[in-house]
Amino acid sequence: MAKFLIVEARFYDHLNDMLIAGAKATLEAAGHKAEVITVPGALEIPGAIALADESGDFDGFAAIGVVIRGETYHFEIVAGESARGIMALTMDGVAIGNGILTVENEAQAIVRADPAQKDKGGEAAKAAMALLALRERWA
Repeated sequence: MAKFLIVEARFYDHLNDMLIAGAKATLEAAGHKAEVITVPGALEIPGAIALADESGDFDGFAAIGVVIRGETYHFEIVAGESARGIMALTMDGVAIGNGILTVENEAQAIVRADPAQKDKGGEAAKAAMALLALRERWA
């Protein structure tokens, strides 16, 4: 049994609740433990994962959040930089599933977040488990 940390950028409560439900259900169905922490926004997710990874308390991570395109360039910065930070940690061997939705509107986010539809939270958990299995295989 492994221990996973779900790091969520709590901005759209109802969407995050669905993503977290999917991630938790997937991890628990596989026999793993899951803990959830909240950070202010998607840009803080990689930093929180890096700090938690240094603690040695967790085997893997699921990054959860929703970034909806607005009228400014801020969307591109948040979407790109949060993904870059997560990828950098992944390349360093941290098992992370990226469940940060980057969408045009709330309707797209609902379809992707809902565990009964696309279940991107569950997919993030599956990705984290897959990377952990590879890390353990080649340790």
